[in-house]
Parts: sequence; C-alpha cells; structure tokens
Amino acid sequence: MHQPHHDTARHKQKDVTDLVIHTDGASRGNPGKAGIGVAIFDKHYHLLEEICKFIGESTNNVAEYQALILAAQKAVAYKARKVTFKTDSELLVRQLNGAYRVKSQNILPLYHELTILLGKIPEWTIQHVRREDNVCADTLANQGIDTSR
Repeated sequence: MHQPHHDTARHKQKDVTDLVIHTDGASRGNPGKAGIGVAIFDKHYHLLEEICKFIGESTNNVAEYQALILAAQKAVAYKARKVTFKTDSELLVRQLNGAYRVKSQNILPLYHELTILLGKIPEWTIQHVRREDNVCADTLANQGIDTSR
C-alpha cells in the first residue's frame, strides 16, 4: 500500500510562516486499529506535505489528539508564525478552546503535550469543520490504518 509523504522543497526555499493544517484520527473498533492523517498547506492552499501513520490499537479520541500533536510538531518544524488547524473532532476543538474539561486519563497527557507544542506557535487557531470538509486528512488517517496489514 502506498503511504503518502509528500515533503516538497517549497518550505525550504522560502519561509512558510502561515499554514493551514487539516488533521484527523481514525479507529476501527474504537478501540481498534488506529491511524492519523495530516495535510499541511500554505495560506494559499498549496499542498506542502501529507502524512499518514498507523499508531497501533487506540481510541478515536486518542488518534485525534495524536494527529494534532503531529501537526503541531510539523508547524514548529516549519517555524510557522500563524497556523489554522482544522479538524472534524468537535471534542478536540472544545477541549482546546476551554469549553470542555479534559477528564480522560488517556487524553490528559496528550492534552498537556499538545498545549506545550502550541505554546511554541506565536499565533494559532483551531476550527471545527464538517467531515466532508476534512476529506484530505480523513483519507490519510484511513490509509494509515491500512498500512498495518
């Protein structure tokens, strides 16, 4: 199975400081085989990088967090100054915006890791998008699961 990982030289040629990053986590069984997908675009929606990854047995919520952690790590590596994260996980958005408390012991360490990473990005926002508006990351997350075979 082909595993997309398109890392163009575009970000090495010029300073890409404004990013839009779509993320998704998927689990077949919940818990079950899980994968994450991250699609990184510049502010003009030119694709910079796609990542799909199998993360083992996990829940959907853990996969969603792991996808966003990877996205934040990539944003820091790109030295991004402004990032818009887009996810179809309403729970993730509400927890990061402070509307919901993080109670799950499985999620709490991921939440702390994520907030540390986000603190390294000067300006960031997270937006909830409909599933049909997050197809790029959803497809990658499912491809991540498929790489486990």
